[in-house]
Amino acid sequence: MTGREASPPLPESSRKASLICRARARLCALPLEHVIETMRPLPIEKLAGMPSFVRGLSVIRGTPIPVVDAGVLLGMNEDSGPTRFVTLRTGERQVALAFEGVLGVRSFPAESVADLPPLLRDAGSELVSALGMLDAELLFILRAARILSDEAWRALDDGGAAT
Repeated sequence: MTGREASPPLPESSRKASLICRARARLCALPLEHVIETMRPLPIEKLAGMPSFVRGLSVIRGTPIPVVDAGVLLGMNEDSGPTRFVTLRTGERQVALAFEGVLGVRSFPAESVADLPPLLRDAGSELVSALGMLDAELLFILRAARILSDEAWRALDDGGAAT
């Protein structure tokens, strides 16, 4: 043995599948079990009186769905044109998150998820509070989502564990 042999693959039950998306310059890992689909952005009807992170409503598969700007949730207020919507199941409802890109699905060891920073770590308390009042289920899902550093992304993209 040289000490350089590859470790045996982890069983699927100890791995976590995530959809990797780009919000402005940040990479995000969303728990795949909540993702319904990804799609090109659809027209958005703006709503008066909504928090800054709510872009408005979009009719997706015949149903009006709120569209949330993922970049604004991450504390990046510069305007951006999303290129993808990711629809999530939040209990009985759906929400579309607007992203600048979707990079794909990656699976990594479940224990390494705890080592990644939470998606909402830079979100202000007022924003998190407003999100919780509008949709507690969405807040629950986003608290399980993580931010990926460039290093963690390279490790995942090379088939390794996120660190």
